[in-house]
Amino acid sequence: MEKQNGFLANLWKNEDWMTVWLGFLILIIFIVGLKFAMPQWNWMNDETFSAKISATAAKIDNLQKDVESKGENDLKNNLILLRTAVDSNKRTEIADAAGKVESSAKNVKDKDLKKKTEKLATDVKKMAGATLTNIFSKANLKQAFYLLIGLWIISVIGIAAMGIPTGKYTVGFPVVFLLAALSFFIAGNATISYYGLEVVFWALIFGLLISNTIGVPSWLKTAVRTEYFIKIGLVLLGAEVLFTTMAKVGIYGMIQAVIVILAVFYFCVWVARKIGLDDEFASILGSAVSVCGVSAAIAAGGAIKGDPKKVSHTISLVLICAVPMLILEPIIAKAIGLSPAVTGAWLGGTIDTTGAVVAAGAIAGDEAMSVAVLVKMAQNVLIGVVAFLLAIWFSLKDNKLSGKKPSAKEIWTRFPKFVLGFIVASLVFSFMLTETSAKDITSITSRIRTWLFTLAFLCIGLETKFKDFVAMGSGKPATVFFTAQAFNIIWTLIFAYLIFGGILFAVPKL
Repeated sequence: MEKQNGFLANLWKNEDWMTVWLGFLILIIFIVGLKFAMPQWNWMNDETFSAKISATAAKIDNLQKDVESKGENDLKNNLILLRTAVDSNKRTEIADAAGKVESSAKNVKDKDLKKKTEKLATDVKKMAGATLTNIFSKANLKQAFYLLIGLWIISVIGIAAMGIPTGKYTVGFPVVFLLAALSFFIAGNATISYYGLEVVFWALIFGLLISNTIGVPSWLKTAVRTEYFIKIGLVLLGAEVLFTTMAKVGIYGMIQAVIVILAVFYFCVWVARKIGLDDEFASILGSAVSVCGVSAAIAAGGAIKGDPKKVSHTISLVLICAVPMLILEPIIAKAIGLSPAVTGAWLGGTIDTTGAVVAAGAIAGDEAMSVAVLVKMAQNVLIGVVAFLLAIWFSLKDNKLSGKKPSAKEIWTRFPKFVLGFIVASLVFSFMLTETSAKDITSITSRIRTWLFTLAFLCIGLETKFKDFVAMGSGKPATVFFTAQAFNIIWTLIFAYLIFGGILFAVPKL
């Protein structure tokens, strides 16, 4: 009876389990039909807007011809109004005209034309509304406040259940949230966004600046909870990894993912051992390079009960490496004449953050971006598998050193429970919901996940001091990471060409 009570208590006092329940709670809230408008952070100055909106004029002209041939007169008239508004370069008029096009497009019978028109209207409307005035409007700030309250309520439930002082957490959390909001504001600028400097990058920078200058006050430290935030986010990520979506690239993406992960992980561990790093650090670095960067590093760290400082160090290396890769790889792909499918497979298999993959894909083109995102998803699917195998490996390894046989209970204790949440969420959203319903829900939860990841990156910065970072491993982790990444770039390029270039299989069609 005592063991049973201990097990039940562990289900809510253990952080891994608690993050699963909280992740499920967020998903259930939106599955039952709650709607929530997230605050907007995108903005651009008038000069940037003029350059971007002028590029849509040709798209509107081409769309007008298609609409006219289909006899959609109402839509045709609204497109003419939109074209006139674009020539005027007045944001308010453009936003109003785009809204009318968006409304009239809903009545279009031709599905392809409807989809194309709605996308154009939505994109133009977003661009026109991306102003500082809208960000600091009463309505937008109110949504940000509601989000603050919602995230606090969800997170404080777990904090209270785990026996952590809720008073100190309540005082510190709004400060952490505001710093994350500042990161969203900076990253929301169109120019900064174009260069792939995503929100988590700025959150890490702000955290590092505070930690290494004024320091983190004691009253704030209770709210600095890196793994807590990111584990909930990983459960939400599972809902976004749909097996039906993976089918669009068939088995191709998974074949490449398995080949890349096995080879790059082994190579990284081999290099790490050669220069004297322990298997713990080697595994965290290897997971980050071979699977999918930040999420994989944290999942691996949880599976092997690794040192949080080693996880933070690895995450910093991932972010440092992502920016030059997302800029240079599309340029290299174009220079050597890679097809869009091969380019996308290469980008998705090597760049370690999803945001950076999308940014690189945007530079390479729409088709390359589609393949890149789907290949990255194939790697994301394997996060849980890698974490599970690492848990078993380290359990066997530790027991071999102690002379004991590993028990099933010990393997279970090591296994990161939030990975179960990831897998269950993926299965539910893949097979128990329609694809349309799943995407409607994840269109909201993915943005909540981004907030949770941003809070986590901010906390990583707040917990990291440069003197500790420099001292750790005397530069050996960075040597291992960059060496393994170089191998990853070459290895993945070879197999992207073989698998997606029509050599081993027919070129996949999206």
